[in-house]
Amino acid sequence: MEMKKVAIVGAGMSGLIACKYTLSKGFHPIVFEAQSSIGGVWSKTIETTKLQTPKGLYQFSDFPWPSSVTDDFPIHHQVFDYIQAYALHFGLLDHIKFNQKVVGIEYEGASEAEMQSWSLWGGTSEPFSPTRKWKVNVQDTRTLSTVIYEVDFVILCLGRFSGVPNIPEFPPNKGPEAFHGEVIHSMEYAAMEYESAAKFVKGKRVTVVGLQKSALDIAMECAAANGVKNPCTVLYRTEHWTVPDYLPWGVSLAYLYLSRFSELLVHKPGEGFLLSLLATMLSPVRWGFSKFVESDIKRRLPLAKFGMVPKQSFLEQINSCLVSTIPEKFYDKVEEGSIRLKKAPSFSFCSNGVLIDGNEDSPLETDLVILATGFRGDKKLKDIFVSQTFQDCIYGTSKAAVPLYRECIHPRIPQLAVIGFSESVSNLYTSEIRCRWLAELLDAKFKLPSIKEMEKDAEKWDEYWKRYSGGYYRRSCIAAIHIWYNDQLCTDMGWNPARKKGLFAELFEPYGPLDYASSS
Repeated sequence: MEMKKVAIVGAGMSGLIACKYTLSKGFHPIVFEAQSSIGGVWSKTIETTKLQTPKGLYQFSDFPWPSSVTDDFPIHHQVFDYIQAYALHFGLLDHIKFNQKVVGIEYEGASEAEMQSWSLWGGTSEPFSPTRKWKVNVQDTRTLSTVIYEVDFVILCLGRFSGVPNIPEFPPNKGPEAFHGEVIHSMEYAAMEYESAAKFVKGKRVTVVGLQKSALDIAMECAAANGVKNPCTVLYRTEHWTVPDYLPWGVSLAYLYLSRFSELLVHKPGEGFLLSLLATMLSPVRWGFSKFVESDIKRRLPLAKFGMVPKQSFLEQINSCLVSTIPEKFYDKVEEGSIRLKKAPSFSFCSNGVLIDGNEDSPLETDLVILATGFRGDKKLKDIFVSQTFQDCIYGTSKAAVPLYRECIHPRIPQLAVIGFSESVSNLYTSEIRCRWLAELLDAKFKLPSIKEMEKDAEKWDEYWKRYSGGYYRRSCIAAIHIWYNDQLCTDMGWNPARKKGLFAELFEPYGPLDYASSS
């Protein structure tokens, strides 16, 4: 029997895991990577960037961190080396085509009218079809020549935090074109060699826009290069909870948010009456956990002194996957004046700097603006489809999150999966169990429900995000209920969802990657 070909778009963390597990099932994976290296965002990043998640949560279930890595939050080159060692250990590099960018995918063998009439995914609920294929248009990034591959299944591991920068919109004549200085995105800064990056910001008045991890790391590097003589200004719209570590008041954050008991405190998609009642009754405990963490952060960081106490709860942020670690001694730099924090609900440009809230009387004079404003992962996902119908399907609407069943399968797009778009506290951990679930699906170990049932399930998750994400809605995030989510995948695969030994451990001990090392 001819081996089924599976195209995997991207050789980042999710793409490598997808390659490993499709190989394990006897399929023929072809991984297309636009860059010359594996690792995705870890292949090239800001010099001082560290892992935001403790390494115990950010590891492969069957490939532990080497004993030489002792820090709970390894530096970026250690993370990259770990990912590369994984790829070498499982022989994945032979299946990767580097410098090959997928510029479009097109489904052939069924008309749109026929697909609209289907009640089951792909018409039969099967992952493969003898007559229908995907055509993958691939461009060589060096020669610009293109080749079309015909494959039986496509796995999109595009990465949510790379490729397409999110650039704010500005009023006419008040965008970067009005500025006489230089404007770049954090993606461009991260792509520079470390010495080049330091020279690039040296002696300049730098303004960094954003308050997430990249913005803070860049601000620290600018402060190191320029000190108080040319302080770096951080423009931010909303204050965020940033954690010094994962040990509020000495208690591991995992016990508060990554255990079954912690998940009893929130309303979950598809829960029954008793669980819903329990979540309502335990809401004071949920509030207490959030205040417990917030009090520790306020104790350890001078948030009140600098007007940086967030209005939203810590629970809302973890439900939106927006919790990040703050660089060591960040507020020391704020204290000494080499970093300045300035709230800017809106900003635009003028010839000599930045206008905050349109105030032209007192512009913020600057030489360089670095936009650490994130990425458009949804646009990257949408634009890879040739079909307008599929583009509309995958994007959904502005009033709903990307409608993926089990955060992997779009009910209306056959023979295709998406891995790594929906976030968690540890994206490696989540991507691995999704890839294992997908491999079992491809191996016909279970079948998907009807299209309508999958769409109803996706709607329940959408309602959950609307309930708990607040102003950060449309970030598909399973952080606060990842065990509930994993239980569903385990049940689909025929695994026992309970992975601990004993009732107490099952209820109160945190869950991590090693709990899913085997199927039993």
